[in-house]
Amino acid sequence: MKIAVVLFNLGGPDKSENIKPFLRNLFKDPAIIDLPNPLRAFVAWLISTTRAPKAKPLYDLMGGFSPLLENTKAQKEALEKVLKVKFPNDEIKIFIAMRYWHPLSDECAKEVNEFSADKTILLPLYPHYSITTTGSSIKEFKNFYNKPVFEILDYPKLSGFIAANVKNIMEQWDILGNPQKVRVLFSAHGLPQKVIDAGDPYEKQINETANAIKEILPPFFETQVCFQSKVGPLKWLEPSTPDEIIRASRDKIGIIICPIAFVSDHIETLVELDVEYKEMCHELGVPFMGRSKTVSCDNDFIEGLANLVAEKVKESSDV
Repeated sequence: MKIAVVLFNLGGPDKSENIKPFLRNLFKDPAIIDLPNPLRAFVAWLISTTRAPKAKPLYDLMGGFSPLLENTKAQKEALEKVLKVKFPNDEIKIFIAMRYWHPLSDECAKEVNEFSADKTILLPLYPHYSITTTGSSIKEFKNFYNKPVFEILDYPKLSGFIAANVKNIMEQWDILGNPQKVRVLFSAHGLPQKVIDAGDPYEKQINETANAIKEILPPFFETQVCFQSKVGPLKWLEPSTPDEIIRASRDKIGIIICPIAFVSDHIETLVELDVEYKEMCHELGVPFMGRSKTVSCDNDFIEGLANLVAEKVKESSDV
């Protein structure tokens, strides 16, 4: 049997001159900007034109491009190795579909078609479902791939995902010298409040993950869910991560930021957390700031993803 697994992620510009078209693709998505065309296309052009020059210095801090594709490729290779052990008699191949930059969904769908899979499993690298991420990615892929697919939509309490995050938080705590007064900020990418009010489960699932991690952490660890990356004038999910940094400075307590919604490093972790928020902590006199690693290619996490795929393959066989 030939099994195709499609990994979904956001994507990112691979060089400086592609920052603007990447942003234009992002804001052209009706799941991101809820306006009819051609107004949405104009707004996407306007935002990308004004934001690209501001974003370039941030990407320059990462070498001029986003490392997200390379990180996703590493996860693909790690997952492929585990799946080949789980399915020794089958042919497994993993593909990558990025939502806003290459390899885009149409490119990926063409490759999957050429593979002629007997089963195609869709696996987002977003642990928490949102119409703006997983929903948008799967919808876009299915615009170009019309064969049957089996979807994994979310995994906020996946044991391997939880275990990897706990491990990374405790590792950072050790690096900081095992402080007995510490607050873990579970920082997730924010969303406009209206998306949640319309029924999106993202915030609920973020809290599920945070609670599962909290249950395993030492009982004296303080914890707080918060949201980063706000843009525009709309009301977004609260509290914001910057507001929680301000609160930590007032409470004179050091923090460990856990990027709870991200499974690999990109601009939101390497620049927003590691540069901008670190500088903010220093300026406000937060006693210390650590940042736990993303789960990336952690063995527990990759094994957890492999188990999700195996369960979906079995489930599809029972249909």
